[in-house]
Amino acid sequence: MKFNWTKLPLLGAGLTAAATLLASTAVGQTTSGLPPVAANVPQEDAYQLRGLPPQESAQEVEEGPTRYLETEFLKERGIATYGWIDAGIGGNNWGSPFNGPITFNDRNWMGQVNQLYLVNEKVLDLEDGGADWGGRVDLLYGGDSIFTTARGLDANLLNQSPAGFGSWNSSKYYGLAMPQLYGEVGYGDHAVKFGHFYTIIGYEVVPAIGNFFYTHAYTMQYGEPFTHTGILDTWKATDNTTVFAGITNGWDNYSDPINILGIANPGYPGANSNAAFLGGASIKSDDETQTLTMTTSSGNEIGGFTTPLATIGNRSVLSTVYVNELNDKVTYVFQNDNGWQFNAIGVKETLGQQPGTATWYGINQYMFYNFSDTLVGGVRLEWFRDNNGYRVLSPIRNAMFGGPFATGYQGNFWEMTWGLNWKPNRNFIVRPELRYDWYAPDHGKGPLPYGKNFNEYGQLYGGCDAIWQF
Repeated sequence: MKFNWTKLPLLGAGLTAAATLLASTAVGQTTSGLPPVAANVPQEDAYQLRGLPPQESAQEVEEGPTRYLETEFLKERGIATYGWIDAGIGGNNWGSPFNGPITFNDRNWMGQVNQLYLVNEKVLDLEDGGADWGGRVDLLYGGDSIFTTARGLDANLLNQSPAGFGSWNSSKYYGLAMPQLYGEVGYGDHAVKFGHFYTIIGYEVVPAIGNFFYTHAYTMQYGEPFTHTGILDTWKATDNTTVFAGITNGWDNYSDPINILGIANPGYPGANSNAAFLGGASIKSDDETQTLTMTTSSGNEIGGFTTPLATIGNRSVLSTVYVNELNDKVTYVFQNDNGWQFNAIGVKETLGQQPGTATWYGINQYMFYNFSDTLVGGVRLEWFRDNNGYRVLSPIRNAMFGGPFATGYQGNFWEMTWGLNWKPNRNFIVRPELRYDWYAPDHGKGPLPYGKNFNEYGQLYGGCDAIWQF
C-alpha cells in the first residue's frame, strides 16, 4: 500500500508524529495513592510521575540512583537535573523488517538507542501548606521520539507538508522530541500545571524508567493520547483522594487549530474548537495497598477527510486502572480503556461516504512478583479491540516515512508478555522479555498485521534492553 499523506487522520492514534492522531504517554499523571516509588523514580519526582514502576511496589529503597548531573548550587534552589539512556534489541520469528504493530521497539533485530532522556525541573514544595512555583522541561532523543510528538511543537501542522511529520527528526529512525514543557504553581491542596505535559490517562508511560516491559501494550500505543497542551489542576481533596480537572488542545496537539484545513460539517457542535476536558480521580485505600484511578479526555478532533475538508467529531476515552499490592511479593494491575470517535472515516471507506462512529476498547492485566531486591518477574495479558479498523497500524514507522504498511484491522488483538527486571545496582536496569501476539479479524477477513507480507495471524517476539540512569 502506498502511503498517502492526505489520509493521515484516518490511520488512528498510532501515527504519533502524523496528522491529527499523534500517539500517547508517560511521566505526567500523579502517583498519589499508588505503590511507593523506589530506585527507578526518585521520591522528589513523585508528583510529576504517573504509572509508578510496578516492580517497585513491594519494596522500599532508601536511596535512588546516583544523579551525576546534580550540583549543590541547583539542589539548594530546588532544581533537579537528571536523565537516562535506554538501548536494546528485539525481533520477530518471521524475519519481517519491523515487528508489526509492536512498539516502541519496532525494528527487527536492529539495535537501537530508544531514549537519551534529559529532565530539568523545579518540583513544587507544598508540604507546609503555602504557595510555591515550579516547572519542567523534558528532551527525548532516540528511536522512541516519533511516538510522543505534538503538532506545532516538534511535529508539523496539518497544513504543512508532510502533515504531522516529526519536524525534529534526523532520520527515519532517530529524532528529537520535547514531550514536556510546562510551568506550575501551587497553593495548599492545589497544584496547577500550564503548558505542554504528558497525559494522565492509562497505566503505561513513555519514559523507559516508568515501565516494567520493553514493549508497550496496544491500549497505550493505539488507544490513548500521549501529550496535552493546556492547563490542569490537581487537587488533593483528602488524604486518600486526588482529583484532576483541566482544559487542553486535545490529543498530541500543541498549537494546531482544528479548522486549519476547513470543516466538512460546520454545523457540528463546537466544530471550530478543539478544546477538550481532561480530568479524573484517584482513590487509595487507608493502608495504601490499593488504588483505583479513573481518567478521561473528551473534545472535538478530526475524524477524517472528505476531500478537501475534514470531518469533525467528538473523541473521548475513559480509562480505569486498579492497582493492588497483594502482599510483599505480588502486585496485580487491572486496566480497562474505552474510546470512541464520532464522524470517523475509516481508510477503507470511499471519499464522500457518510462518516460513522469508531470505537476501541480493551482490558490489560499485569502481575508482578519480587524474587529479590534485584530481580522482579512480570507478565502482561492484553485484549484490545479495534472495532472499526480505525486505530492500529503495522508498522507505524513505515506509515510515517513512506514504506510499506497495512491498516484497517477490524477485529481483536491479543498479546501475552513475560519479562524480568534485573537491577545489579542503583543505576542499571536490564529488561529481557518474550512476547506472543495474535490477531482475530472479524469474519476472518481483512489485512493481517504480522509477517513479511502482512499475511500472518500471530507472531513470536523476543527482546531485551538496558537502562542506565544518570
